[in-house]
Amino acid sequence: MDTSWTLAPSTSQNIYLFLNTLQNSKHANTSFLPMNTITLPDDLPLDHSQAVQVFDYQSAKEIAKQQIALNRNTFSFLTEGTKEVVFDNSALAIDNSQFLIMKSGHCLMTERLSGNRNYSSVLLFFSNETVMQFLRKNGLTVNGASGYPSVHSFRYDEFIQRFVSSLLDIAKLSKVTQKKLIEVKLEEILLYLTEIHGTGFLHALTANSDNATQKFIRTVEMNQWNKLTVNELAFLCNKSVSSFKREFEKHYGESPIKWFQNKRLEKAYHLLHQEHKNASEIYFEVGYENLSSFIQAYKSKYGVTPKQHHKS
Repeated sequence: MDTSWTLAPSTSQNIYLFLNTLQNSKHANTSFLPMNTITLPDDLPLDHSQAVQVFDYQSAKEIAKQQIALNRNTFSFLTEGTKEVVFDNSALAIDNSQFLIMKSGHCLMTERLSGNRNYSSVLLFFSNETVMQFLRKNGLTVNGASGYPSVHSFRYDEFIQRFVSSLLDIAKLSKVTQKKLIEVKLEEILLYLTEIHGTGFLHALTANSDNATQKFIRTVEMNQWNKLTVNELAFLCNKSVSSFKREFEKHYGESPIKWFQNKRLEKAYHLLHQEHKNASEIYFEVGYENLSSFIQAYKSKYGVTPKQHHKS
């Protein structure tokens, strides 16, 4: 494998996917001199409301044991130079034949220039909430074990090289499309790595993560069939209704009412087709107080009534 491969520099900037190439040492000095602690991605010119962010970092200056506070989990796709990171429970050194995935937390970071006196790395930041969503969507579980290192390294292959190049290509698209695609790209790389390397690195990211987040998700999903109101769920989560709704939309991407309705209708679909029940038998079981409101909601989602669906 050619370990000296490079990426074309980014040519556009936008609020969702800020692919900014630092072209000279003046820019690099202002952000990355090893003086005070650097907080990432907060200290980068990105839209911090987004759960997934990309930054194309290039520098002509070396740093040694720079104090870095990672507020999000981070892929570092090293493309030129060498990198060393030291966490509380692990340390790694890589060249540009490898890339890193790092758990959010504090580390010491050293960056050395290549023979061409350059350093470059494409950084992909993502939240713990995003990891939890990925685990739920793909039926993966966290075993809760401790002892996983905070940083993992992987070798590039042709798939990963194409993946990193595609991150920069996304910058040529519209802002709305970029925002959607970068979330899909994160899922793509996580799926690929779990297929090739297993789920150990995912456990490392979620181990000892925010217990309040895991409690919130567990409370919601364990009570999805208990016909609780939003007020009751908010109480169980020790939150006001307004803060509960904000937290819910952050994790699930839609309002509690819409999410629960979709879950109930999906269960109704299963009962109609797999257990061959009829609407009058299941409407109360799936959380509706009367048959007519259930039929109306079912038709709104699936385009046909339960009876028509049952016959099909």
